[in-house]
Amino acid sequence: MQDISRIYHNSIGISFQWKRDIQNGNTDIIQLVFRNTGFYLTYAEIKEFENKVKVAYQLKQCEGCTHKNECNTYLLQTPSEKVDLSVNSEELELITDLIKGTLFQMELDVYLKGVGLN
Repeated sequence: MQDISRIYHNSIGISFQWKRDIQNGNTDIIQLVFRNTGFYLTYAEIKEFENKVKVAYQLKQCEGCTHKNECNTYLLQTPSEKVDLSVNSEELELITDLIKGTLFQMELDVYLKGVGLN
C-alpha cells in the first residue's frame, strides 16, 4: 500500500494512482480495482464507465425474479471493448459508488489545485 496514492475505496474495491506514475508526471491514469479485476483508466474512460453503469441500470432484469441480489442480473459493459462483467444489483450499486467517489475526489483535487487556490 506504500506504493500507491489512494483516491477512493469502498467494500468492493479501490481506486488509486501508482506513486511511480505520479513521480514520472503520468498523473492522468487511475487504477480502478474491484472483484479481482483491475482497470487502468483515464478520467474520460472513468466518465464513460459511469455512463455504462447508468445504461446497465436501465436494462430490464428478469421479470418477477425473487433472487435479484443473489444472481448475476446485470451485464455491465466496461471501457474495455472486449470486457463485460456480470454483476448483481448490490455489486452494481457498489461499483457505482466507487466510480462516483473516484470522480468526485479527482474533480475536487483539480479544483483545490486550480481555482481553489485563488
